[in-house]
Amino acid sequence: MLDEKRIKEARANIERYLRDGMIKKIKDKNEKILETFIRNSDESLILAENILRNNLSNLWAIVCSYYSMYYIANAILYIRGYKIGKEISHQITNEALIFFIKENLERQILEEYQEVREEAEELAKIESNEMIENFEKEKEKRAKFQYETTEIVKGVKQKLLLTELKNLYLK
Repeated sequence: MLDEKRIKEARANIERYLRDGMIKKIKDKNEKILETFIRNSDESLILAENILRNNLSNLWAIVCSYYSMYYIANAILYIRGYKIGKEISHQITNEALIFFIKENLERQILEEYQEVREEAEELAKIESNEMIENFEKEKEKRAKFQYETTEIVKGVKQKLLLTELKNLYLK
């Protein structure tokens, strides 16, 4: 897990990389560059899978997997408007992910969590209300059945009640 010290370090490094031109803010994106990043990522992943499937080399399966992540990370950064230069590009990509992506991703995850949580709370309220209402209705039926009906009617009502309860709770 990234600690606050590491995040501050990445921020300082990115500021320096931007000043030094090692990472550039871009306005006009070239689709070919983005397509190349994605194609390279896909190709690297396919190679890693083939290497593993054919039990050729754990080392090169890891290397190819890493490059798949590296290229897709650069694609994400490119979509966000940043192009990593050639010098120490792997380190800069790592720092850029921490600086540009981490905070936004955390915020997005928290927002989605909050939405799901609110939906779950609402559903729980509805379900609990229905369960309580059903219990109260069945309690009333039981009292009426137990104290106000004859034995013959009780037998018929008992069968109907069991069928109704099975249908209600086993749906």
